[in-house]
Amino acid sequence: QVQLVESGGGLVQAGGSLRLSCAFSPRDLQYLSLGWFRQAPGKDREFVAAISWSGGNSYYADSVKGRFTISRDNAQSTVYLQMSSLKPEDTASYYCAASPLSTATLIKGSGNSWGQGTQVTVSS
Repeated sequence: QVQLVESGGGLVQAGGSLRLSCAFSPRDLQYLSLGWFRQAPGKDREFVAAISWSGGNSYYADSVKGRFTISRDNAQSTVYLQMSSLKPEDTASYYCAASPLSTATLIKGSGNSWGQGTQVTVSS
């Protein structure tokens, strides 16, 4: 059973930056595809970014491409989401996701393990 704990959310002005972190355990489960999803009030959960277990491949939703960067440190059992040039429409609860399968499977959203979520609010 994978456990995921997010941190780093908060309130930021438009144009600002935040970095989200997600610690996963057990530590030896580094062969995981990892990713971030978000859910705004009244909307469905949507894919944001994903990274392969090696870190060699990353994928982004069009809405965040060029502004967000996903990375991972397997030694620290942590995945990060660096968010820059934030917009009010980025306001949402952000969820860390993990899958023992491919990033393509993780991106589909089914069968993932999920964290509890961290709130990001971007003021205009």
